[in-house]
Amino acid sequence: MLGRTANGLFWMYRYLERAENTARLIETGQRIALTRLDSTDDEWRSVLKTAGVFDGFGQLHDNVTKDAAIDWLLRARDNPSSVYSCICAARQNARSVRTALTGEVWEAVNRIYMSAQDVLARKVSERDLPKVLGQIRQGTALVRGSTLGTMLRNDFFDFARIGTFLERADQTARILDVKYYVLLPSVRSVGSSIDNVQWEIILRSVSARGGFRVAYDNAYDPKDIARFLILDGRMPRSLQFCLSKLDSNLTFLANTYGTEPAPALLKVRDMRRGYLDQDIEHIFELGLHEFLQTVLNDLAGLGRQIEVDYRFYE
Repeated sequence: MLGRTANGLFWMYRYLERAENTARLIETGQRIALTRLDSTDDEWRSVLKTAGVFDGFGQLHDNVTKDAAIDWLLRARDNPSSVYSCICAARQNARSVRTALTGEVWEAVNRIYMSAQDVLARKVSERDLPKVLGQIRQGTALVRGSTLGTMLRNDFFDFARIGTFLERADQTARILDVKYYVLLPSVRSVGSSIDNVQWEIILRSVSARGGFRVAYDNAYDPKDIARFLILDGRMPRSLQFCLSKLDSNLTFLANTYGTEPAPALLKVRDMRRGYLDQDIEHIFELGLHEFLQTVLNDLAGLGRQIEVDYRFYE
C-alpha cells in the first residue's frame, strides 16, 4: 500500500472518532455544569484545555463563556479540531482514498458531512444542542457500522482501525482527566452527592453507564470507575481495549507485509506492560492525573511513530 493511502485512511477514521468524542466532551461539560452550585463558566475553560484547543480559543476570544466555548468546539472553522472541521477533514481524506472504501462507507461519510453542513451552518441553541450532538454520534456510528459490515479485512481495514483506536484511547484519557483533575469543585466534594453525579456523567459520556452497572451495580466508587475505563478489556472505550486493538491491527500489518514488528507495535506492547499490567491501587498511588498525562504523551508519540513506520508522506 502507498504511504499516502495509509495516511488517508488513518486520518479519515481518526477525524471521525475525534468529531464524535468532541461531541461527547461538549455533552460532558454541559452535564457537569448543571451539577454546579453556582453559574460560573470556569468548567468550560477546563473542557477547552482538555480538548487541546484552549490556546487557539484564547487567540480569538478575550473571555471564556459557555456559549463561545461550545461554538468553538462544535462549529468554528478556525478550530481544526471542532466537530465541523473534523467531519470536513474526514470527508476530504475519504475522497483521497475513495477506491479503498466500499460504496456503503463512502455514502455514510457523505451523509454525516451533509448533515453537519445543515445543522452546523448557524449557531446551535442550547435547546437544540442535545439533538445536534445525537445526530453527530449517530452519523459516526453509521460510518463505523458500514466499515465493520462491508470492508475486507486487509491492510486498508487495519489502518482505519488504528486511526480509530488511537484517537479513542486519547479521548478516553482526556475525558477521565476532565473529571478527576479539573472539574471536581474541591477536595471536600469527594464522595459527596455532587461527586457521584459527576462520575455518572463521565460514564454516560463514553456510553459506559449500562456496562458499569452490570459489572459493579450502582455504587459509583471512583476507583471502580477508573478501573473500568482504564483496565477493563471488556469495555470498548477503555484504554486496555483500545491498546489491545492497536496491538492486534499492527500485528496484522506486520504479518501482511512479512516484516519484523515495527517500532510502533513494540511501543504499544511496552505501553500495555508498563501501564495496564498493574492494578488501580498502584495507579492511584502514582496519581491518576499524572498517569493519564503520561499515557497521553505516549499516545502522541505512538501516532508519530506510526507515521514514520509506514511512510505516510511518501
